[in-house]
Amino acid sequence: MKFRHVVPALFSIALLVSAQAYAGATKYLPANASDVLALLPAPPPAGSSEDQAELDATFRVHSTCSPEQLARSKDENKLTIFHFSPVIGPWFQPGKFPKTEALFKEVEAEAKVMSNQGKAQWKRLRPYNADPERFPRAIEHEAKTSYSYPSGHSTRGNVFAYLLAELFPEKREALLEKGRDCGWLRVQGGVHYPDDVFAGRVLGQALAKTFLSSQIFQRDLAEAKAELAAARP
Repeated sequence: MKFRHVVPALFSIALLVSAQAYAGATKYLPANASDVLALLPAPPPAGSSEDQAELDATFRVHSTCSPEQLARSKDENKLTIFHFSPVIGPWFQPGKFPKTEALFKEVEAEAKVMSNQGKAQWKRLRPYNADPERFPRAIEHEAKTSYSYPSGHSTRGNVFAYLLAELFPEKREALLEKGRDCGWLRVQGGVHYPDDVFAGRVLGQALAKTFLSSQIFQRDLAEAKAELAAARP
């Protein structure tokens, strides 16, 4: 019984130490940002019946996705805020908004550190590494050291969506829907399980709230808002 209490405590300490080691390089997230990972349950144990059911579900989604869906999955392999242009408008294009791009580049880097800590902790194999024969069409085939849980794309997609909603509040619901879609495309692409995507949504929402609690972030967000307001048609 005591061991069950010790393991989560050790996990929290390890996350805090790793976050503190990274804290010198962060601009927005605090030293205890890794605490948000405690919101996530562990993925199903490898080889368990639950894990197999998830693999089967991923294969069904991936094998039945349309060529258009697969193409969209490939297009978002390198996810940016400009994949939200269909929601925001065609005027929202790269190269025009240096303050906004710098803001979200930092957000992307800091969010990626958080999702990568979860991947390193749980080391869940991606579907195409767990069962290569069923995923020859997967949109990427990285080494077995590229882990699956939580989904970094789902995490960043949801972070982007919640923060873009601060800049475009009238488009909030459509932006959040697109944020969810960023993760689901990864299941259709055969590179993530549904659980990975759901975990990324939880982590992304929690990180967005953490970013918004930073005074430095709020300062830079205000500058981005002014930059976008000046350019809006």
